[in-house]
Amino acid sequence: MVIAQAAAAVQAPLPDGRPATVVFQPLLADPKEPRFFATYLWARSPRLASRLGSVGFGQTIGLLRGRDWQLAIAAGVFSEFNMQSSTTDLLNTDYLVGLPLTYRHGSLTTRLRLFHQSSHLGDEYMVHANARRIDLTFQALELLVASETSRWRMYGGGDYVFAHSPTDLKPGVLHGGVEFRQPRSWLRLGRVTTGRLVAGLDVKSTQDRGWQLGWSMVTGLELGDPSAAPESGWRWSVLITAYTGPAPYGEFYRDHVSSVGVGVGFTL
Repeated sequence: MVIAQAAAAVQAPLPDGRPATVVFQPLLADPKEPRFFATYLWARSPRLASRLGSVGFGQTIGLLRGRDWQLAIAAGVFSEFNMQSSTTDLLNTDYLVGLPLTYRHGSLTTRLRLFHQSSHLGDEYMVHANARRIDLTFQALELLVASETSRWRMYGGGDYVFAHSPTDLKPGVLHGGVEFRQPRSWLRLGRVTTGRLVAGLDVKSTQDRGWQLGWSMVTGLELGDPSAAPESGWRWSVLITAYTGPAPYGEFYRDHVSSVGVGVGFTL
């Protein structure tokens, strides 16, 4: 029964005519969205190196699926490396795992996610910088609502951190953004791949930092399987990135960081 419902969900078109293959698409510009990527960054920060390597390994995998909803597991590992160091020291690693429940009604999609994050300093960084680790660990509940068209997606909502260390960590996070995806291919390489322009702006405001804004921006080219339906199949991306605001790197979360970079990503 669930398999039959899932098949129907894949075929049921959206109001703009696109097939509904995924209930809630991954956020394009959120630094903590589970996905596979590698980015080279030029950064300004009180404690981080001026040249960073940032990598992520993660995916959202469906567990149960109905016509308009899906329960999944989402997990990711995010790490930053000092590219100025001869040993490319590991600076920070964040581990994230969650259970997102997503729902679609017409052009509106919703993601309700219970998730856990823990953060750890790299051993080499601790030795070379004589740094002390902060025990940053928390559980949170996220709610995001998005409105989609063939080109644009706008979303908004926030997180509430209900269990955390350190104990003085404030619980509120406001979260919103806008994305653009070219509805048709900009280039085509035979039967190998198609490409389209994409861009995204993601904004978070954290209570712990006095509601300061963290701005994350990306733009570039997304390459996909020409035989797959839109928003499905494998996708490569080559993106230019920029960020300014409270550091999205767990152990450095109370620092301010600005960066620009270029990277590649992959989505199954």
